[in-house]
Amino acid sequence: MPQLFIIVVLILSVVIHEVSHGYVAYLLGDRTALYQGRLTLNPLKHIDPIGSIILPGLLIVTGSPFVIGWAKPVPYNPFNLRNQRWGEAVVAGGGPLANILIAVFFGLIIRFGSALSLSFIAAAGIVVIINLVLAVFNLVPIPPLDGSKILFSILPFSYRKLRFTLERWGLVLVILFVFFFWNLISPIVFHSFSFIVGPNAPTVLSVIFQGYF
Repeated sequence: MPQLFIIVVLILSVVIHEVSHGYVAYLLGDRTALYQGRLTLNPLKHIDPIGSIILPGLLIVTGSPFVIGWAKPVPYNPFNLRNQRWGEAVVAGGGPLANILIAVFFGLIIRFGSALSLSFIAAAGIVVIINLVLAVFNLVPIPPLDGSKILFSILPFSYRKLRFTLERWGLVLVILFVFFFWNLISPIVFHSFSFIVGPNAPTVLSVIFQGYF
């Protein structure tokens, strides 16, 4: 299984994730991302050297059971959003939703496609898994992940001090979560994979891990 393919899929997936944030914000009235030239799928506009290349590359080379990464966040101004109550949550949900739609698209091709080659099944399966990982991981309610913005949009305004405290320690909390609580993510990802791909999910996973790519 070429490691380069995994990195390319990851980069493209995180780029689509970030552009989706900017596009949803644009639909809600904020043009910050547009003015800064970030509403584009050109990876060069979004690649973060550490999060898009170095970290995923190290995880792959060291045989890590998971591969994660990120792109440069697409900027938006929450005060420009037409819906001040739920706008931030909607923008935050745009990224994970984009990854879920990608996973569903390729998963349904695997599920209902006929006469697919093993190499295509493996490649499509990798796309599904990577996008599910990105979606589920970003929905974890820890700043600066999208789940935290959704959570604090639901909680009363009185929780703003808690939000500021968590945001101050957000990066440390995310790293701790990745290294000590990743086992909470994996079952959700593989159950979702099985739900999308269908009864052939174990076979697809076998094709991926046996290197039919």
